[in-house]
Amino acid sequence: MNEQQLYIPTHEITPQTMAVLPQRDKYGNTGSYVIEDQAEYFIKEPPSKVIDKACKFFGSSLRGRQEGTRAISELTHKAPISIDPASGMYFFPTSSPVNPKCSWIAHTHISKMYEAPNRCTQIVFKNGKSITLDVSLGSMENQVNRTAQFRYMLENRINSLMNQHRASIFKLKK
Repeated sequence: MNEQQLYIPTHEITPQTMAVLPQRDKYGNTGSYVIEDQAEYFIKEPPSKVIDKACKFFGSSLRGRQEGTRAISELTHKAPISIDPASGMYFFPTSSPVNPKCSWIAHTHISKMYEAPNRCTQIVFKNGKSITLDVSLGSMENQVNRTAQFRYMLENRINSLMNQHRASIFKLKK
C-alpha cells in the first residue's frame, strides 16, 4: 500500500468497483485492495468476505449467488456471480473463492486483456487503469466468457419475466 492509497474500515461494492484484490497488511493479514473508477482503498477484510457483504447488501450471500449461478448455468467451479443484476454488477473470481489469493473482477469494466510475463495476465479497464494478475490469459478469457454467458442467461430470464408481466397487465386493461 503506498502513501496515496486510503485505508477505510468497511466499503460497499458499487457499480464503480472494478476489482477486489487480496493484499496483505503490514502484519501479514489478508485484506482487500479495492479499485474503483475514481479511487482505490485498502480494507481489512479478505476479498471473498467483501464480496459476500456486497451480496448481503442486495439480499443474498456469496453462497446464495453461487447457488443461483449453478441453477441457471450449471457452472460449479469459479462461478461468476451477479451481486446486483439491476445495476449490472457481475463479478468473477480468478481462482476458487476460498483461496486467499482469489481476486474478484467486475466484468463490465474490462476493456482488454494481454498476456504478461510469467503466465500472468494484464487487465486494462475501460478508464485506462490496469492490473497484472498471477493468472494465465487462457484462464482469464475463460472466466470473462463464462461471465458473459451467465449474464446473458440471467438477463434473458429477467426480461422474459418482465415481458410476461407487461402482457398480463395489458390483458387486464382490455
